[in-house]
Amino acid sequence: MARQMDIPTKQTFRFSAPTAMSVLLVGDFTHWQQRGIPMQKGKDGIWSAAVTLPAGKHTYRFIVDGEWQDDPECTVRVANPYGSQDMVRQVG
Repeated sequence: MARQMDIPTKQTFRFSAPTAMSVLLVGDFTHWQQRGIPMQKGKDGIWSAAVTLPAGKHTYRFIVDGEWQDDPECTVRVANPYGSQDMVRQVG
C-alpha cells in the first residue's frame, strides 16, 4: 500500500506576464521540451497551469514569448549547464 506522500499531487505554477502572448511551463517532467505545457492567462495577467507530479524534486522554467525566464517567486534554484539556473519545486 502506497504511503500518502507518494501519491502524485496537483501542483499549480504561476507566472506574472501581463503583456505576454504565450507562456509555456517546461521542466524535467516535460523532458525540457520547447513545446512545454501551455499556461492559461488570467484577467489579472497571471498565467497558470496545474500539473500532476509525483513526489520528489522537480526542476522547471518558463518560456515567455520564446524566451527562457526564471520564476521570481521561487527561492530554491540549482545551476544548469547553460549558465543560468533552474527553479526547484519539492513535491510531497
